[in-house]
Amino acid sequence: MGQPGRKPKPTALKELQGNPGKRALNNNEPVFEKYELDARGTIKPPTYLDSLAKKEWKRIAPILHKVGLLTKADEAALAAYCANFSRWVQAEKKVREFGMTYESDKGNVIQRPEVGIANTAMKLMVTFCKEFGLTPSSRTSLSMEQAEKMESPFASFIKGGRVG
Repeated sequence: MGQPGRKPKPTALKELQGNPGKRALNNNEPVFEKYELDARGTIKPPTYLDSLAKKEWKRIAPILHKVGLLTKADEAALAAYCANFSRWVQAEKKVREFGMTYESDKGNVIQRPEVGIANTAMKLMVTFCKEFGLTPSSRTSLSMEQAEKMESPFASFIKGGRVG
């Protein structure tokens, strides 16, 4: 069971924010292998995603990679975000096509299942977005200037610092 209170931010996210709390960064945080971009500047999405989820992966993965927030260990979390994005879009299309409610055999007005599916997928998307600093409130203190000033992994390695 986790500790009560706020969950800790990943060190990479704190570095992008300029470490506003000025607390010591976790130098023992696990460092996972980073993705390499292909010739088109993308990261190949997992094969188990549907076409819409793969399209979203190709859109968002390079953005996260650029600021150092995507490693191979994050694949499942990003894939879950993309799968929920796809589910949300598909459910919203059905809601637009058929409406939010339907009349049952007994004359009762009932919410279409797609409304609930869309709402659940949207909530899950937002949860995953917050993990990656992709919501307006979770990125208010992010600065690309900070990301651009971040030392290259090779230079850090040569100096005996963290690699990642």
